[in-house]
Parts: sequence; structure tokens; C-alpha cells
Amino acid sequence: MLRGWAEFRQTLTILSELGSYLLNSVIFVAVLLFMDGNEMENTALFGTGITQATLAMPGVLATMLVFGGIVSMAQLLSTDREDGTLLRAKALPRGTQGYLVGKVVSVSLITLLSMLVILVPAVLLIDGFQFTVQGSLTLLWVTALGLLATLPAGAILGSLFTNPRAIVGVLVLLLMGLMMVSGIFFPISMLPEWLHWVAQVFPIYWLGLGMRSGLLPDTAVVEEIGESWRTLETVGVLGAWALVGLLLAPIVLRRMARRESGSSLEERRHKAMQRIG
Repeated sequence: MLRGWAEFRQTLTILSELGSYLLNSVIFVAVLLFMDGNEMENTALFGTGITQATLAMPGVLATMLVFGGIVSMAQLLSTDREDGTLLRAKALPRGTQGYLVGKVVSVSLITLLSMLVILVPAVLLIDGFQFTVQGSLTLLWVTALGLLATLPAGAILGSLFTNPRAIVGVLVLLLMGLMMVSGIFFPISMLPEWLHWVAQVFPIYWLGLGMRSGLLPDTAVVEEIGESWRTLETVGVLGAWALVGLLLAPIVLRRMARRESGSSLEERRHKAMQRIG
């Protein structure tokens, strides 16, 4: 815990790192403000007062959570593996476990900060949000479950990649594809029915649904599958992903750490220098 808090505070003091995390949040806010006032034509939401910005906002938050939990976690772990940080942690008593907990804490905090940078100005400047006590509690538990579902997945994927630069290209393309079929930026009813089943296998769809249930008025539910927010199903699917991830991530990370040695680290550095040369 203390390691993660220390890493988070250090990130706040390095403007280049902080800017890289928050730049996307600022861009998303600008896009939402540009979309504000545009109604959802040709959908059941037309005339309800729900604008394109209102509908996109929950998807933006879900996107930040997914990219923070999976891509950032995977990239940081792979980078620490490449530069020897993980190898040094392995040499300490319970070092691998402490390393993983620290990364979970630091990535969670920076992800939450990125989401707040979007949420606060959007709620203040964009009309149409159903921002109530119940909605706020929904956002909290969806975010907590979302982090539990995505962070272990990010740790597992980071353990599989030896090149942190490859992670960005591969995972971003994969996640963007899943987002396109998950309907987090537009009603999933616009997509073919067979894609509905594909989307519901992965946590991205359920994160978007949970965020919408916390931010949008009940009139928006007409565009959801079964015209329901399906709260129990959201808890069940995200909880299942979290449980599987929490069970597998420590095992995968320990096996990866056991394979780490000074010779393997030197070999990777030699290959990296050859690529640069």
C-alpha cells in the first residue's frame, strides 16, 4: 500500500508523466463540450433531453477505467520487467507480492484522478445528468468492481509481453475493437443481435452499462437490452472477471518472476541495443 501511494505521489511531481495521464481526460472533456446540445436523432432517446454528450459521458468514464486498468498496468509491469525493477523486487522477502499490490494502488489512484478530471467539469457544464445520491453510489461500486476486473487482467497481459512498446499497439487495437461492439458510446441496439452476445462476454459492455445506470435518467433505459439496467447481472459478470483475475494474476506473476534473472535481463538489454543500433 505504502509503495503504491509513494509511486502515485511521485507521478504527481513529474509534469511529463502527469501530463501524459491527464491529456486524454482534457481532450475527452473538450469533445463532450463540443457534442453538448446535439440530440440523439433516429433513436428512442430523441426528445427525451438526453444529448450525445450525455450519452457519451458514461462511455468515456468506462474507457478511462479500462485503459487505466489494463493498458497502463500492463505497460508499467512490462517496463519494470525490462529495466530490472521487478528483478530487484523479487530479491526482497515477499517482494513480488508487495510489488503487485503497490502497482495496483498506484494505477488505481491515477486512473481515478483521470476520471475525476472528466467527471467534475462535465457534471458542472453539461446538462442532462441524473446526478443523485443513488447514482453516485452506483458510480462508486461500478468503478471499484471495474478496477478489480481490469487490473488483474492488465497484470496478466503485462507478464506475457517482454516489450512494453508492443503492448500499446496490440492492446489498444484489441480494446478499441471490443469497444466498438460493446456499445459504450452509442446504444447497443444499433448493432446486430449476435454482437450483443459477444459484447456481454467481456467487462467493457457491463462497465458502460453500469456507468449509464448511475449517470443517466431512467428514460435512457429504453435503448438497453431488455429495457433494464440489469444491476445484478452487472455485479455478477464484473465480479466473475475480478475473481478469476485475482486468482490468476499472482500465479502468472510469480511464474514470470521466477524466470527473471540477471542473464535474462542482460540478454533483453543486448537485443534492445541491437534494435536501436
